[in-house]
Formats: sequence, C-alpha cells, structure tokens
Amino acid sequence: MWPFRRKEQKRSAASGFTAEIMAARESYISGRSGIGQLTATVQSCVSLWEGGLSLADVKGTDFLDRRSLALTARALALRGEAVFLIRDRLIPCSDWDLKTRDAEPLAYRVSISESGGGRTETALAGEVLHFRIGSDISAPYYGTAPLKRAQLTAGLLQAVETALSEVYETAPIASQIVPFPEAPETDLESLARGFRGNRGKVLIRESMNVTAAGGPGPMSDWKSNDLTPDLSKAMTRETLNAARDAIYLAFGVLPGLANAATTGPMVREAQRHVAQWQLQPIAAMMAEEASAKLGGSVTIDTLRPLQAFDAGGRARAITAIVGALAQAKEAGIDPAKAMQLVDWGNEYE
Repeated sequence: MWPFRRKEQKRSAASGFTAEIMAARESYISGRSGIGQLTATVQSCVSLWEGGLSLADVKGTDFLDRRSLALTARALALRGEAVFLIRDRLIPCSDWDLKTRDAEPLAYRVSISESGGGRTETALAGEVLHFRIGSDISAPYYGTAPLKRAQLTAGLLQAVETALSEVYETAPIASQIVPFPEAPETDLESLARGFRGNRGKVLIRESMNVTAAGGPGPMSDWKSNDLTPDLSKAMTRETLNAARDAIYLAFGVLPGLANAATTGPMVREAQRHVAQWQLQPIAAMMAEEASAKLGGSVTIDTLRPLQAFDAGGRARAITAIVGALAQAKEAGIDPAKAMQLVDWGNEYE
C-alpha cells in the first residue's frame, strides 16, 4: 500500500495544511451530493455535456472511446473530476484518495465498482488519468463541479421546486367554501358528499334567502369562496426562471435554449456556445492529460462533430478566401505571407 502507509504529522496554524485539506474534502463531498443535481434543469445540462463530448473526434489513442468520454462528461458535470485507471483499457473509478508532491498527484488509491462489491487498488500517477475542472488554487489536485461554484442558485432552484411540489401536494387547490344556513353537522356532511363527484350535473339546493321569525334573513345567496392559493404574489414564476437561467449559465448553456419562444438560429447559437466555450476547453485539458499519460500526442475536437460554426458564413468565407488567393497568385504575392498578415496563419502547425 505504499506510499499510504507512511505516516507524517504536520501541524500548522490558521489556514494551514489541515484547514486546506478539510476544506478540499468538504468541497469534494458537497460537490457530489448537492440536492440541486436532482433537478431537470441540471440533468438537461449534463445531457448536453454527455452527448457533446461523446461525439468528439479523438486522435492519437484508442483508449478514449465514446463510452469513456460520456462517463467523463457526466462525472465532470456533477463531480468536477473523473479518474480512470489505465490498464489494457480505461477502468472508471468511483472514489479515490491521492498523495501529492509540489501540488501534483504522486500516487492514487482508487476504488473500482464491481457488481458483487468494490475493490481497491494503488497506482502511481502515471497509471491514472485524472480529469478535473474548476480547480481551486488551494487544492489544484481536486476539481469542483459547476453546481459547487453556484451553490446559491442551485439551492434557490431546489427550494422553489420543493415549495411548489409541497403546495400542489398539500394546498386545498380547487377547494371552495359555500355558505349554508345553520344545520346539523350530519346534514352538512351529507350535503358535502352530494357535491362530490357530481361534475357536469345541475345541483339544486335550498337558497339562503329565507324569511323566518317575522323578518327577512341576510340578503346573501350562495357565493363560494375559492381556497386555491395565489402563487403569483410570491413571484414563483420569476424566481424559478431566474434560478433556472443561472444554472444554465453555470453549465455554459445559453438560457435562450430553454425559452418557449426560442427560434432555430438561437438554438444553433446555443449549441455553438456549449461546444466552443465549454466543451472544447475541457477537451483540450483532457487531451493534455491523455498525452502525458498515454505516451503520444492526443487531440480531442468537439467543434467539427457538433458543427459548431455558421455553415452559411463559412461558405461565404471560403468563397472570399479562394478569390483572394487567386488574386494574390496573379499579383505574385505569397499567399502564406498574406494569410499571416491578417493573423490567419498557424505558426504551430
């Protein structure tokens, strides 16, 4: 079990070693068990990550297959990190502990889920693929989930949804109070049972406008009072929409994608935004980790499979480029030099 058997005691005051480790573990645990993860908004964002990353083009290795990419996307979205043990294939790890040196992982103790019970293995850092996002400078070897970085909005969304579910479960929705002259309780119960279930029928009951004891009674007839709560005064719709939009933005999804009045161009722009500003940076970090651990240059591209570009604008651009190159050739200008002048040359290729 080396190097986990060796015990070292370190003491520090204020925000030292112990405080940092406790904060890192608290962040790790709470990022996994947030109640906001159970909402449909979060799961829709996770599905976008999972589908987008599983379609990515991977070059340089056969280890990162579609299934591994989908598992990585879901783990990163809900947990902020994903760990795979490198053997003849990538083995997903359900839990892990690590030892670091210079803020870099040195060795891992990983737990692997099995149908009959999990098992534990110890591996060096070179035998483990550790993908993480949202790392804090106090613990760069741990990742944080988007919900951990937006706890207030996730908690608000969960609180509003819980409140609405309790209202629909316990509130007297569609219940009414109908005044009736003084009568024995048994007669009132019988009358209430007579109203129940008689939908679409004409119910005739005695009016309250009666005259007795030498004078008219109160001039009020049967006027029902609705007991359905007025949720509009609590601004639940506005609060729910604001919290939902904040969760979408935390996951890199434009809120307009879930708008009821959205259009085709908005949907395409939201898909491009997810691919360009959320999934592709994550894919680049994953490619660096895979290149360092798998012994070869690995590239992961999410833009081409997701068509994260304006097809019409790209067609017009290529037409203009071809015309410009032809004019440059006729004028005796080096096309490569001209492309570099407008910052279109890639010096890294």
